[in-house]
Amino acid sequence: MIKIGIISISDRASKKVYEDKGISSVISFFDNHFSSDSGNISIEKSILIPDDLELIKNKIVEYVDKHKLNVIITTGGTGPSKRDLTPNATREAIEEELPGFGEYMRSESLKYSKNAILSRQLAGIRKDSIILNLPGNPKSIGEILPSIIDQIIHFVEERNKD
Repeated sequence: MIKIGIISISDRASKKVYEDKGISSVISFFDNHFSSDSGNISIEKSILIPDDLELIKNKIVEYVDKHKLNVIITTGGTGPSKRDLTPNATREAIEEELPGFGEYMRSESLKYSKNAILSRQLAGIRKDSIILNLPGNPKSIGEILPSIIDQIIHFVEERNKD
C-alpha cells in the first residue's frame, strides 16, 4: 500500500486570495491513473499552508514520522522568489537527496517552458519515505507526475522489501 500525503504551499492561497489547485491536481492525477478499488494507493493527508520554512519542514516530518506516509508530494514554493522556501525546508527535513528526480523533473518541464530552468524542484528520502517538490501550477503537475510515477512506486517497493 502506498500512502500519500500532499502539502500545498502558497502564501496567497492560504490567505484565500485565490483558490489552491495544487492538492486537487495531485488527487486528480491519482484518481485518473489508478482505480479506486485497486487498494494500492491512498491519499491519506492533505493540507494547504503558507510559505514558512519551519511550518513546511515540520509538516513533512509529521507526515513521515507520525503518520508513516510513504510518499510526500509538495506543490508550490519551488521558484526563485525569496518567499519560495519549499526546497530549503525539504533539505532540512530529508536525510538524503535524490538528485536525479530534480534533474529529471526540470528536464521534463523544460519541454513546455524555458522558465523551468528557474525551478528548484528536488526529491529526497526521510526514513523509508520519498519527498518530492512539484511546482504549484496544475499544468506543470500534470506534466511531471505521469513521467515519474513508475519511479515513485519503484522507490516505495524497494524501501519496503523485507
